[in-house]
Amino acid sequence: MNNKRRKFLKMAGATVLAGMGAPVLVKLHGTAQASADSEPAPAHAADSHGGGHGHGEEQNAGIRLGMVIDMRKFYDDEALLDEAIAACHLAHNVPDIDERKSEIKWIWKTGYGNAFPDHSHNRRSGSVENSAFPVLCNHCDNPSCVKACPTKATFVMEKNGIVSMDYHRCIGCRFCMAACPYGARSFNWQDPRPFITVYNPEFPGRNRGVVEKCNFCSERLGKGLEPACVEACAGTGAIVFGDLNDPESEISKVLHEEFTIQRRPAAGTRPSVFYIV
Repeated sequence: MNNKRRKFLKMAGATVLAGMGAPVLVKLHGTAQASADSEPAPAHAADSHGGGHGHGEEQNAGIRLGMVIDMRKFYDDEALLDEAIAACHLAHNVPDIDERKSEIKWIWKTGYGNAFPDHSHNRRSGSVENSAFPVLCNHCDNPSCVKACPTKATFVMEKNGIVSMDYHRCIGCRFCMAACPYGARSFNWQDPRPFITVYNPEFPGRNRGVVEKCNFCSERLGKGLEPACVEACAGTGAIVFGDLNDPESEISKVLHEEFTIQRRPAAGTRPSVFYIV
């Protein structure tokens, strides 16, 4: 087993297959085997997952997964971003619906001002002004969507902090969508299956009337694989994924060395997705 696979098996922890609430056993590095509860876990109650990046000073125990997106790698290579988005959508059977009301988004592109209204100003660099920024679910430490969901269809996986979805529990009330300050959730207004060109049988399809979003590729992590978007950008350093609570992880080292920003920090959700701009 190579080092990268071993690393992601460690980070996977007790992962829920495809966000469906089904338990899967993963051996944690240096610990006994652990399993996820079949019942969705309550919201993550800890205050932070690392100091110095807008999360407070106290550090959570265990694994806390996060992502750094280095926009410097995408400014002159938007095709690389397109590849990352395509890889995500292919892996998760995201339908291609060309209608604004009905579109389903896991990772999508937007302008800097829309992504970072709290950080925008009137004299941006040309690279920032003219580039598309990838946005996705922020897998927050303090997720407002989880608090708003009346059925626990969206919940925090306590072993790694991923904000996950149980499609069977979702009743389509869309309270989570209203609560999310990032617009990171999509509602299936119609049957998505006719809009899927290439179907991945390893990830469950969804029905009309449920909400969906990025799941940090929890089903891939359970197999020791990287998230699809990270894999698509392999070797470029454009997207770094790992354990925010491990000071020796690549992502912790990047956060220590680089200045990063987050989306809508004033919302108080403490996002786990960081950007180098």
